[in-house]
Amino acid sequence: MRQASILYFCLGLLALFSGILVKAEDAYRYYTWTITHGTISPLGVPQKGILINGQFPGPTVDCVTNDNIIVNVINKLDEPFLITWNGIKQRKTTWQDGVQGTNCPIPPNSNWTYKFQTKDQIGTFNYFPSIGIHRVAGGFGGFNVQSRSVIAIPYPIPAEEFTLLIGDWYKADDKVLQQELDQGFPLPLPDALLINGLSQGATFTGEKGKTYKFRVSNVGIATAINFRIQGHTMTLVEVEGAHTIQEVYDSLDVHVGQSVTVLVTLNGSPKDYFIVASSRFTKPILNTTGILRYAGSNTPPTLPLPIGPTYQIHWSMKQARTIRLNLTANAARPNPQGSFHYGTIQVVRTVILANTAANISGKLRYAVNSISYVDPATPLKLADWFNIPGVFTLNSIKDAPTNAPAAFGTSVIGTTLHDFVEIVFQNTETTIQSWHLDGYSFYAVGYGSGVWTPDKRKKFYNLNDAVSRHTVQVYPKSWSAVLVSLDNKGMWNLRSAIWSRRYLGQQLYVRVWNNEHSIFTENDIPPNALFCGLAKHP
Repeated sequence: MRQASILYFCLGLLALFSGILVKAEDAYRYYTWTITHGTISPLGVPQKGILINGQFPGPTVDCVTNDNIIVNVINKLDEPFLITWNGIKQRKTTWQDGVQGTNCPIPPNSNWTYKFQTKDQIGTFNYFPSIGIHRVAGGFGGFNVQSRSVIAIPYPIPAEEFTLLIGDWYKADDKVLQQELDQGFPLPLPDALLINGLSQGATFTGEKGKTYKFRVSNVGIATAINFRIQGHTMTLVEVEGAHTIQEVYDSLDVHVGQSVTVLVTLNGSPKDYFIVASSRFTKPILNTTGILRYAGSNTPPTLPLPIGPTYQIHWSMKQARTIRLNLTANAARPNPQGSFHYGTIQVVRTVILANTAANISGKLRYAVNSISYVDPATPLKLADWFNIPGVFTLNSIKDAPTNAPAAFGTSVIGTTLHDFVEIVFQNTETTIQSWHLDGYSFYAVGYGSGVWTPDKRKKFYNLNDAVSRHTVQVYPKSWSAVLVSLDNKGMWNLRSAIWSRRYLGQQLYVRVWNNEHSIFTENDIPPNALFCGLAKHP
């Protein structure tokens, strides 16, 4: 009898611990996405677009910090396809990044399953196709990561939230535009701006007196935008996964590839108001409008539209400096964001990257420190993992601009895990630039005009509360500086977010490495990995 009691007691403990373990595991979210071509008419003209489950834009991913995301992508296109997760950090797993330097493309009429975790992240992000210029045809969508219920957010919980995907759009399909680039011609000015796939009329309804969260992403390929709401101010609360000081703005610049989150209180008369997005630094200016509707309103919005900035570079740079990190707020973890005192860490390496337009073999290309990137047939990550020679050479790009003529190459910067690095983006051209680093957030510490020099650190750097983000703008004939802790092992794409420039060579890869083979620093190659080029299955 006594033995039976002990047995039941032990079984009870086992059941209890099993229950605890089951509850402790983070949630899984499963998606099946079928990628097809279909006819869309965002500008009133039928054209071929890329659909996900028949939708344009694609479905929004709504998840919570640390959720496990499983996305089975079925490619029904007649060409290879990949999706990249813009701003999702892919901790320890470059294998899920979805760019050609890390993944073999998904062949036509086949599928591949992405598996990753939104580890220690919150915020507003998005996803899009990464091969060629597929993204000009669609295939993009929102990706929102909510805070865990046990982690307080630094503002009252809004009544509801809205996802706004704003970007430029062409009437021509991606094949026509790609042919122009292949022939050595730059792309023309886009035809229009869209909000959630619509050139006009995207509507968001709320109740008077309540506050709403607007998650705004610039999903375009070329055009910075200014976003504003008629008769209402916006309180900025988050930028690309980082809570910000809650400054109030009449309008906000959102550059290509960037995302912001704002709170809007409906404190006006109960009617409809224009939501406006307009292009920045373009001639002519492109405009699109949506509608903020008060519940029960039968009164349409009235002109004039709220006025936004046009080509004022200094205005935009000054606004960028006002966006700062909220050092007292929790992010994805209980500890305050400001506990990482990045301004006191010794920089071990400074890399200065200058973008230039170039003519190579009689055709337009774009180069970084004189190298115009070309994707090899074998993904860099596979070549690195299997020690395949001849695919790339470490440090094949210089740490500073050179006077050498631009040439084709496969640029890879070699770094060591946990290096703390300063990257300066030097814009030598008269057009605005936008740079993104996969797998990371960096501190956007400085913006300035002219040519960067070391003495700019003393005058222009914010070493206390610069915002942490994954995409930074670089103004014409200006520079932007970021600081990044390279704590995510892998092979990561550092690229122009202006997609025609990336397609024509304005990108490179950062190899973050150490000689320890451990799942604590990097996951093993997944069992469902695709193989191509010189890579062979082990």
